[in-house]
Amino acid sequence: MIFLRYESWRSYLRYYPVTCLLLAANIIMFIVLAMNGGSTNPNALLKYGALTNIPELAGQGWRLFTSMFLHRGFDHLFSNSFAILVFAPPLERLLGWWRYALLYLGSGLVGNLISMGLHPVGTDIHISVGASGAVYGVYGAFLYIALLQRHLMDESSRKTLYSLLIIGVIYSVLVPKINLAAHLGGLVGGFFIYGLIIRLLKRR
Repeated sequence: MIFLRYESWRSYLRYYPVTCLLLAANIIMFIVLAMNGGSTNPNALLKYGALTNIPELAGQGWRLFTSMFLHRGFDHLFSNSFAILVFAPPLERLLGWWRYALLYLGSGLVGNLISMGLHPVGTDIHISVGASGAVYGVYGAFLYIALLQRHLMDESSRKTLYSLLIIGVIYSVLVPKINLAAHLGGLVGGFFIYGLIIRLLKRR
């Protein structure tokens, strides 16, 4: 079962440096938001990099990345951080740190681009934050492995992955204000980015 974590904290820090940096960035930015109006305050979120279709801010491309490290409320932070903490490490070990970072950020970027494509400037105000697109990108990479590299994943891990995806999609559809487009966009992005990485950026 590749999704069970047996490492000590010291080993975890040594084996998964990018995952640790991502977790730290999420937590630090949550604290920054808490000290500057709160993580549920739209003005604070916009100030620190939330993705939006507000005309005067929509053209700021850097928000496609900064929004991945902001979260609306502690529950949002906890769910994404838990997913990164538990499910992302095997992918970092498999790909190596910089390929893993590329997949994570690339998946989040794809999810955000699709989300903004569905909320163009001039429509109802849309503010999007969270690491969910990137997290679903990790799931997308594992889906590729489960379907096309079956020797790299045991049956128990495949069942866990499929259950996660089914529950995640149902949750995204049923719960209000969940950015389904970013989730599905990240999932598809992670699937194809992983496929490109293993072909074009092979580890020696």
